Amino acid sequence: MINPKLLQMVVNASNDGIVVAEREGDEKPLIYVNPAFERLTGYTLDEILYQDCRFLQSGDRDQPALMAIREALDSGGACREIVRNYRKDGTHFWNELSVSTVYNAADQQTYFVGVQKDVTTQVKAQQRVGQLETQVAELKAELAALKSTSGVNKL
Repeated sequence: MINPKLLQMVVNASNDGIVVAEREGDEKPLIYVNPAFERLTGYTLDEILYQDCRFLQSGDRDQPALMAIREALDSGGACREIVRNYRKDGTHFWNELSVSTVYNAADQQTYFVGVQKDVTTQVKAQQRVGQLETQVAELKAELAALKSTSGVNKL
């Protein structure tokens, strides 16, 4: 069995945000967040204790990934999704959220563990690649149109 102090040190040393939420009907209030979560979001434990993590989406709750997370939690499963969250200062970040369900001895859902990784840089890079691919396709179409109207023979 792992020493509880060691476990606390390990969780606190993580570079990724780790949260524990309690199952209370439809609500899942936070009962623990590690220091990395506080750095990632700008919120302290005291500011968010006993709030549902949904506050991180602000008014931006119409994200398909959020529906997938809800479905996984309702079914007692686990999931990994990328969602858009908002820091305390209002800036958004892309969060790869991995959520797992914890069961008690009676096989009832009691807690949820969430691991949050800031993937903003990767998402922005993917978005930029998509924009560049669109521009390349548009330029190819323009070039093809110019070739066909100018009478230039194909190579």
